[in-house]
Amino acid sequence: MNVSCKDNGLTERLVKCEEKLENLEGDLQTWTDSLEELSEIEDAFATDGKIKLNGKTILDVGTDCVKPLYIALKFKPNKIIGINEDLSVYSFESDLKQKSKLLTKTKIGLHYCSLFDNEKLDRIIEKERISNRKFDFVLVSKTLHHLRTGECIARNRDKKHDCKKDETEKGCIYEFDERVVFEKLLQLGTRVIIYEWFNPNKEDWDKIRGRGGYFTAKEWRDMFKYLFGKHRVEFIKPRQFHLNKETLNVIDSIFRQVDCICFYVEE
Repeated sequence: MNVSCKDNGLTERLVKCEEKLENLEGDLQTWTDSLEELSEIEDAFATDGKIKLNGKTILDVGTDCVKPLYIALKFKPNKIIGINEDLSVYSFESDLKQKSKLLTKTKIGLHYCSLFDNEKLDRIIEKERISNRKFDFVLVSKTLHHLRTGECIARNRDKKHDCKKDETEKGCIYEFDERVVFEKLLQLGTRVIIYEWFNPNKEDWDKIRGRGGYFTAKEWRDMFKYLFGKHRVEFIKPRQFHLNKETLNVIDSIFRQVDCICFYVEE
């Protein structure tokens, strides 16, 4: 006797449950990571040793949606605007934006927008009524290495790389133009706070086409050489120090001891 076994769609339901569980685990990781990162970033908001954000405005570039809420609950700024080219990866984005009103008086706005989409960003700034069209702070958390806009430099690292054979550009790495990026950021905010994790020997999992790829030691060195003398640069992590001629010469040795840094830039 032949006996056929039907699962009545059980396998499909199990797959959907597994996918939902993975998404929930990812969401939880975002919340816990953001809390840990904020503990390393928050001192960059301080002036004269004190963090006073009442009445202040913050632009969160590449927002993870969660840090704005944590900052609002702890420091109570007037307004936090987060922009990201793809907020769909954060399933809680819509709920957070709406229900945060129950927890804090800080206005939290989250928008689909690229830092380099000048027209759309201008509309957001106008809609959010940012005074003088400039924020008090711009936060760039684990996003700076994605602000690559130049030519592909992957062949500098791998002589076999051929952009023409890589239609997805997954193996490409665009050049980072520190002049363009920091001019843009400083147009948007009085103080630009950078928090960046880096390990050039590991793959950047959320790299899109040539956008992304962790900074090499040379790229960091070139970045700080550009900033030195033009802007005020203060390090928060791995330790607090001012970027000057002496510290610029030992940046490489400092970076070899850590895997993440936090600093801020002002005019």
